[in-house]
Amino acid sequence: MLTRSRIDRRPFDSLGHADHGWLNARHHFSFANYYDPDRMGWGSIRVWNDDEIAANAGFPPHPHRDMEIITYVRTGAITHQDSMGNTGRTGAGDVQVMSAGTGVRHSEYNLESETTTLFQIWIEPKRLGGSPSWGAKPFPKDGRAGQFVTLASGFAEDVDALPIRADARLLAATVKAGESISHDLADGRHAYLVPATGVIEIDGQRIAARDGAALRGPVTITMTAIEEAEIVLVDSE
Repeated sequence: MLTRSRIDRRPFDSLGHADHGWLNARHHFSFANYYDPDRMGWGSIRVWNDDEIAANAGFPPHPHRDMEIITYVRTGAITHQDSMGNTGRTGAGDVQVMSAGTGVRHSEYNLESETTTLFQIWIEPKRLGGSPSWGAKPFPKDGRAGQFVTLASGFAEDVDALPIRADARLLAATVKAGESISHDLADGRHAYLVPATGVIEIDGQRIAARDGAALRGPVTITMTAIEEAEIVLVDSE
């Protein structure tokens, strides 16, 4: 039985906040000018940003290295371009991943006529270096109704997921009100989950849309939807 003391709930209004006009960002972990020594990361997760990007705005070209960067688009779309020659548009519910490796420059723009909302998640790689890479894939939401689907993974057995170079998985599920879904978190593993929409309950604790919840294994996490919910979860070392 999961006990309340094992759930670190991070209410949305307690997250770091930066409003740049074109970008309204919430930070689940310390990032840029937001610093909280108690929220430096969780397992190998270093960043989980909740971004709202205005129409026809975005991030100009900038560098990264030695980080696995996952973008989960919630509404709208994001258009990617990088120094490797890749260009791609990722729409709502779909995912893109970038392994920064020895170094890459990229830009991310919202070229749509509406605000784009997304989660950007950074995970430490299991090894430094390596050639950078980028990929994107559609993941229809009806394929994850009532079950977790692995969207990005560092494990070879997850053949349908986008590959990342980390001992981690990104999973997502949609759950109808009144239904439950579980995830087995192994000993020594860390889970961080956020309902993109809706409200869920874990062992009596209410987790609302865009709240975060951090848990350590070993434990079976049972999530019950109070309202229809879209749950995004990272299981990392």
